[in-house]
Amino acid sequence: EESLPIVSFGSLMTEGTTLSRRGQHDKALGCFNDALKLRAGDKHCLITRSKCFLKLGDTENSLKDAEASLQIDKTFSEGLYQKTETLYTMGDFEFALVFYHRGRRLRPDLHKFQLGINKAEEAIVNCIGNPSSVKLESKEELCFVSRQAESKKDNQKQQNKPTKDQKQTKKQSPKTERQLLGELYADKAYLEKLLKDEDLMQSSTRQGIKVMDLVLGGISYLNHRRDFWQQQKPIYARVYERKLLRQGRMQDKKQKPSDIGRSIAKNMEDIELLLARGSAEESCRKAEHMLKRIQVWSEGEVPNKNELIGNLHSCIGNAQLAMGQMEAALRSHKMDLDCARQNALTDAVSRALDNIGHVYARIGKFQQAINTWEEKIPLAQSSLEKAWLFHEIGRCYLELDKAEAAQDYGRKSLQSADEEGDVEWQLHATVLVAQAQVKLKDYRSAIMNFERALEKAKLVPSEAAQNGIIA
Repeated sequence: EESLPIVSFGSLMTEGTTLSRRGQHDKALGCFNDALKLRAGDKHCLITRSKCFLKLGDTENSLKDAEASLQIDKTFSEGLYQKTETLYTMGDFEFALVFYHRGRRLRPDLHKFQLGINKAEEAIVNCIGNPSSVKLESKEELCFVSRQAESKKDNQKQQNKPTKDQKQTKKQSPKTERQLLGELYADKAYLEKLLKDEDLMQSSTRQGIKVMDLVLGGISYLNHRRDFWQQQKPIYARVYERKLLRQGRMQDKKQKPSDIGRSIAKNMEDIELLLARGSAEESCRKAEHMLKRIQVWSEGEVPNKNELIGNLHSCIGNAQLAMGQMEAALRSHKMDLDCARQNALTDAVSRALDNIGHVYARIGKFQQAINTWEEKIPLAQSSLEKAWLFHEIGRCYLELDKAEAAQDYGRKSLQSADEEGDVEWQLHATVLVAQAQVKLKDYRSAIMNFERALEKAKLVPSEAAQNGIIA
């Protein structure tokens, strides 16, 4: 008998991911379908297939796969994020916002949920305007419906509406249109100029297509892009933000406590977003300015003043770390720790210890990092948090050539990752154990663990991790 190649779940996932990265989403879809036949209901495969459906514009199946992964594991952060991204693409900004918030509560360490909250809020504002400018009249019963439900009503009224050719496009000012279209604005102006050439418009291409149809099609496409960008303006393109902040500074003295609270929340969000986007210097400057403002306010105006002060020291420290200012970052995080201990804020103590450990590890003071993180262990609130905490401690022991301790913490990390069902941290922990076993010259065990790690890397999937493990 001729030997047939063995097709495994991991190889199908790897092939599908590679095809998807090349833009061959139809072929990738076939790989993911075959992989799910071998391992039905695998949540990681469902998510990769959902992403593939989304790339193909099939939002309905993308949403189905995302929701199927959440039925298997309600706390699966990748499934929740994929669901929110699909809802956002479908134009269901309100529902997307709800699930972005849910994701941030589940995984506050993942900045993508915070970025999602911001872009969903902006999309809603761009669609309906600022909520404070909307006045509701209770003439009829008010109810909350999704955008899909609204579209059903729109379809029923479609016959009474003018056709696409008859309908006049909403007139935009040249300045607004130029901002929305960017470099494409010149193309639209050129196409509109061509329309005035009657002889050209009556001519046809070699394929028999009328030039007028091509020009009108191009203008229609650009109008659709303009309308889309007006609804879904990227989070980094907030033209109105500076204006609102300037107004906020002028009105600080006149603000009510509730207004101050909203202003603080907005500024704290901006500080985190700036750091997430790589603008560490601007994030640090904004946080320092915010800290000076809060310190002059009374407890009556800001009830959680001490907690906010500590949080701002933490933000400043993270920005300083990103800028390479290690000593300054260490001072800021220690100030956060002192503030947290003085006010008995357990979560803040845990946060500060985490950050101090990171700074020590970055500057090569591995024993100080271990001591700090070991103090944090009793404060860890989830198996996932313990997984990365044990991993970081084990990594420091490995740097100190204490391989046995590194192996022990690697196994603890793996146990916590197994409890959480997190494949990515299972991968990191297994690699750590294998590297420690190499140091201990237990090569047979090391090979077995590297092979296990390779299977995990195919599930994540991570091509870089696979290449590193094979090497």
